[in-house]
Amino acid sequence: MSEHDWPVLESVTEYETGWYTGGYDLVEQPDGSTKRYYWAALPSAVVVVAVTDGQLLLVEQFRPVIREAQLELPAGIVEDGESFTTAAARELREETGFTPGSTALLDEFWACTGVLRHRRGIVYAEGLTPDERDLDANEFLTLRTVPVEDALDVARRQPTNDATIEGVLLAREEGLL
Repeated sequence: MSEHDWPVLESVTEYETGWYTGGYDLVEQPDGSTKRYYWAALPSAVVVVAVTDGQLLLVEQFRPVIREAQLELPAGIVEDGESFTTAAARELREETGFTPGSTALLDEFWACTGVLRHRRGIVYAEGLTPDERDLDANEFLTLRTVPVEDALDVARRQPTNDATIEGVLLAREEGLL
């Protein structure tokens, strides 16, 4: 067996929530031992870096899991049949009330690979025009803006999250912020 060939001896789904599925894979490791690797499978998500008039759009929301309010980039689940860019335009309009004139996928990747089966896409949006917000029943968001030159400092303020920092850093690296 090579170091990259770890046979799955058993795959067990222990629960399904409608939001994500959790379980474990019993895996044979390269030394012949076995171990359960626990996972949670979530749908793909998109994070939107949206800029208008030199301002980065953020949403402030309370996160019950960590019991804190955060400033975050708009984000959401990619629905069946959607690309990351289509999902980004939809989520941006729903959460902020802006429709982008253009979107560009900056990157897509696996997130938190030690425990999650979850793809994330980071999308840049510009050419924003005002539209109607359409918040989900569990979304209580306040739109905030920050000057693009302050984006990284704001994204790094506690409490913060991986998706916001990733999005700001990718956009900055591409020269978009």
